[in-house]
Amino acid sequence: MKFDEFAIGQVFHTKSFRVTKENVMRFAEEFDPQYMHVDEEKANQGRFNGIIASGIQTLAISFKLWIEEGYYGDDIIAGTEMNHIKFIKPVYPDDELHSVVEVVDKKPKKSGTGILTVLIFTYNHKEEKVFEGELSVLIKQ
Repeated sequence: MKFDEFAIGQVFHTKSFRVTKENVMRFAEEFDPQYMHVDEEKANQGRFNGIIASGIQTLAISFKLWIEEGYYGDDIIAGTEMNHIKFIKPVYPDDELHSVVEVVDKKPKKSGTGILTVLIFTYNHKEEKVFEGELSVLIKQ
């Protein structure tokens, strides 16, 4: 969709993604090697009673779910900003995540582009909010 096709207040729902222990540990080993993501024994004794996904992985999954819906398609030029990132609840292996995305702002720019801002809310299979954040992109009009 082009910039002009989005409307403030529009809401989109994504498909879901099942988090596995293997993808939590693989992601964390490369990008966030803290014990609560990679050391099962130590994580079991910690605050969360087991391995949890990195917040950065939760953000990445949320973004993936939104992008895979295909609304930006080839009209997206680049991400421009992320704000108000909140990791609300831990994400555990076997959680099934899905996102709800709401268009909250549009600013036309010169040269046939605009800045589109969305809020992404991500929930687990219990409908508990685990993540929220604001994302702005530069997109063709």
